Amino acid sequence: MLRSRRLAAVAGAVILAAALAGCSTTVHLEPAADANDPGCAAVSVLLPETVAGLDRVWTDAQATGAWGDPTIVLRCGVEPPAPSELVCTTIGGVDWLVLDQEEERQRLVTYGREPAVEVNIRRGEQIDFQAVVDTLSSSIQPGLSAATAQCTERVEFPAG
Repeated sequence: MLRSRRLAAVAGAVILAAALAGCSTTVHLEPAADANDPGCAAVSVLLPETVAGLDRVWTDAQATGAWGDPTIVLRCGVEPPAPSELVCTTIGGVDWLVLDQEEERQRLVTYGREPAVEVNIRRGEQIDFQAVVDTLSSSIQPGLSAATAQCTERVEFPAG
């Protein structure tokens, strides 16, 4: 009888530990329209565990990544951008179109790649935007499709 109580106590402790381990916060994100593209799977498995000192957090959407609370969000499978007058820059060997600044976020999207990858970085944080994009570019570049277009006029990444 004592043995069965010990087994029950151990089993209860194991179940409790498993339940607590599963209590990490999951960030709700909307997947991009083409998140199920096989190219996004190749990118997703290469996402780093930390970016700019921020730990990766779980997301509930396919082909996404988030770091911080989330301060940085990545979505694969967004609409590839057409040629544009927007700033185009090369960071970490990847061409990025710098989308118009929003009040709270700066967005970038890969240029000349399908599927396209979008990065959103919250403004107002003490974050080196270029370092964030460089880390992500370096991490995902091996999984990206070959570039079919390039920035024709590269400019330095705008200060965050």
